[in-house]
Amino acid sequence: MSEPLIFYPQGCRRAVFLRRYKRFTVEAMLDGEVVGVHTNNTGSMLGLLREGHEIYISPAQNPKRKLKWTLEAVMPFGEMIGVNTAVPNNMLQLAFESGQLPETSGYTTIKREAKVGNSRLDGLFTDDSGKLPKLWVECKNVTLVEDDVACFPDAQTERGRKHLVELMDLAAKGDRVALFFFVQRNDGDCFGPADFIDPEYAELFYKALDVGVECWAYEAVINEQGIGIGRKLPLAACR
Repeated sequence: MSEPLIFYPQGCRRAVFLRRYKRFTVEAMLDGEVVGVHTNNTGSMLGLLREGHEIYISPAQNPKRKLKWTLEAVMPFGEMIGVNTAVPNNMLQLAFESGQLPETSGYTTIKREAKVGNSRLDGLFTDDSGKLPKLWVECKNVTLVEDDVACFPDAQTERGRKHLVELMDLAAKGDRVALFFFVQRNDGDCFGPADFIDPEYAELFYKALDVGVECWAYEAVINEQGIGIGRKLPLAACR
């Protein structure tokens, strides 16, 4: 098993999911009491939020925060599925720094939230010698698996389509560009765009591949201690 690169804070607990009643809030049963739990995942989390099933929550690191817990993972099928959308960005940096991301071999520096045009992309890799092209990377969290295919997105995503267009523009200028899809579950055999949810995104995704945008889909290794990076998933054959 891959060693965790991201460790959950001390004091994490298992609770029972009750409902999601706001965009950033779910309710859970913990020690016989109903508690509010913050979630930073604005996607639909399709098929994952099931009343009565276990979830994994971490204590808020800011004692002044209104919601004292954060949703880290859900367990609708018994196995942990990570839903914290901050994880892929952090994993990109940690996997690079620990030498577990071979696609970044030769690069020496990562800049987070790098500005390009009117937007910011999650990572910009450069090398000290300047011999390698700039490498721009956008991260996505994947929690949906259908028919053994890990799929993104789980809801219509105008922002995701915008990012694809930006990456295609950068590729046309000669930069190296990639999408880092971090699949926070372990029951997918391959990766593909969710054309059954956002066909426009899927169409743009394949156009992006055709102009040189790289697809890095990696499976997470998750347990109650933390999250590591596992195998790289191949691209689904259907197109």
